Amino acid sequence: MCHSTDSRPPAPPVQGEVASHEQIELTAADGNRFLAYRAEPAEPNGRCVVILPDVRGLHPFYRDLAVRFAEAGFPTIAIDYFGRTADGGERDDDFDFMTHVNQLTPEGIRADVRAATEELSDRGPVFTVGFCMGGSQSWRQAAEGNGLAGGIGFYGALRFIDPPQDGPGAPLLLLRGGADTVSTPEEFEAYEATLDRVGTEHETHVYEGAPHSFFDRSYGEWAEACQDAWKRILSFTERHAQPR
Repeated sequence: MCHSTDSRPPAPPVQGEVASHEQIELTAADGNRFLAYRAEPAEPNGRCVVILPDVRGLHPFYRDLAVRFAEAGFPTIAIDYFGRTADGGERDDDFDFMTHVNQLTPEGIRADVRAATEELSDRGPVFTVGFCMGGSQSWRQAAEGNGLAGGIGFYGALRFIDPPQDGPGAPLLLLRGGADTVSTPEEFEAYEATLDRVGTEHETHVYEGAPHSFFDRSYGEWAEACQDAWKRILSFTERHAQPR
């Protein structure tokens, strides 16, 4: 798992006011009802974010991260993956997440991401931002198009997805820790070669020596990497703020 219960996301370079934030329920096209957390900026920047968490779903870290993105001007929804198999309880350290992860399907994740995307789509182009399992799912959703303007992933676990079969889909931003062992450099080399083959625009940045889950303000030694990652997200979303 990626973050402890007391982990908290780093702040964006410029922090604005947050108009509201609250837990909500969304309904996917297949009728699945699932938890989500929505945060609204006081001054929207014209771009939106759907957060795809790690294997634990709507963990407290990702509710806080939705607020951080709202501080940066993004109307944001962080989703939970487990509406089809789990109740609406807390996704804390007592939650048996792997029982539910093993029941996830690509179709279910796609439907839930689409529901969150459509909830935000009248506010501006929508980008996914994911972590670990959610990082690779973010790349997958955007590479397939799905009405997204782009997909951003931190230390994505490539074992959770199949490589794209066609393209180009939407642009991708891959943010990796150099000391992360969840996916190997060889796996990333093969994945990026596939992206090249199908014509998916992508950019990668590796933070040398950084571990899995470095995007955490409790990791003081990686504060500079966290700020650089924020700047890359802001630049990427500004450059690609057109839905595909």
